[in-house]
Amino acid sequence: MASYAEDRAEIENLQARYLFALDWQDPDEYAGTFTEDGVLDWAGGIVTGREAIREECHGMRAYFSGRSKGEEGVRVPRLRHFITNVVIKTKGDIGWSRSFWFEIDNDTRLRTPYVGGYGHYEDRLARVNGEWLFTFRKIWNECMADRAARYVNPVREMV
Repeated sequence: MASYAEDRAEIENLQARYLFALDWQDPDEYAGTFTEDGVLDWAGGIVTGREAIREECHGMRAYFSGRSKGEEGVRVPRLRHFITNVVIKTKGDIGWSRSFWFEIDNDTRLRTPYVGGYGHYEDRLARVNGEWLFTFRKIWNECMADRAARYVNPVREMV
């Protein structure tokens, strides 16, 4: 049986792999952070199942590609996601996590970085064949009225 420290390190690695896959719009890696029946609840809707999540990421890739068209000779803008304040609880092969996220963006003209969005994640996790994966990820986004968090500390609601 793994220790809490080992589980935490593997879950933090999962979260980092998810963000790299998101920022490089890598559908296979992105979907691979979820269980076969995993659920992604985000601004685009609720998506169920690894294959559907993979297809959703293809749509994200098209959106970000269209958004990132730069002027000729100018590097296209980038965005990068980060997480902080990670709280993780595990019980055997199941787990829960809460963390803040924020997105750093830049524009095509000035290349000035700015916070493009922020919120928090609410995750349920499972260890499947020795690997931690998301079974459910809800993305709260404080820049969107319909995705803004409730006035309840999300850590208090962890099982």
